[in-house]
Amino acid sequence: MRKILVCQHVAFEILGTLNPLFRRAGFRIRYVNFGRYPDAQPSLDGYHGLVLLGGPMSVYDTGTHPHLNTEVRLIEDALRRGMPVLGICLGAQLIATALGAPVAANRQKEIGWHDVMPTAAAQQDPVLGGFAARERLFHWHSDAFALPRGAVHLASSALCDNQAFRYGPNVYGFQFHLEVDAALIERWLRVPVHLRELEECHGLVAPERIRADTAEHLAHLTTLSERTFGQFIDLFGPYERRCVLPSR
Repeated sequence: MRKILVCQHVAFEILGTLNPLFRRAGFRIRYVNFGRYPDAQPSLDGYHGLVLLGGPMSVYDTGTHPHLNTEVRLIEDALRRGMPVLGICLGAQLIATALGAPVAANRQKEIGWHDVMPTAAAQQDPVLGGFAARERLFHWHSDAFALPRGAVHLASSALCDNQAFRYGPNVYGFQFHLEVDAALIERWLRVPVHLRELEECHGLVAPERIRADTAEHLAHLTTLSERTFGQFIDLFGPYERRCVLPSR
């Protein structure tokens, strides 16, 4: 059985729609919950890929979250091994950090549903090639990554120049959240750390507007998520199921 290692930072940031896709493709999923076990030192031995999820902390909060350094080293090891790697939001920022690119506060918090525009390079990309010229996607971030040297720029938005990149053939960073469903978005709208962020927006981001946009755009996002994540999973190659013959 193929195995995927998932770095989790908080209980409310999970694989979401990625979970059933990995399982249907024959993967065994192991979460490393750094929020619960910040001193964990996972190894990639025996794994076939790495996924890094989002979280409310920043990549430079290593004093209060030293596991972020652990994750950067894990990414560097995955790069040496040539493994497929996917980073979502904070996870993408960690990949950028491992590749030497700076991460800093974005010029404005990007929370809720916003248009994302793929670049010309994305049209030929094996993972994002199915994006239309403009896609309405879900976001929740305060920081943003610079494009790592040698990476391919794949998408931008009005509030954030770098929404997605590919490094090499199989390393992807997404600033947006393709993995969300309605229940996960509703959960994010209720957790205390996010409520504080919404207050800091001084009414520019309204939870009811997010809920209305979710009702309008989620069905398409789910379709896009299944197609995009499915194409990422294809980078691992075909899954060969072993046939076990009954003993005589």
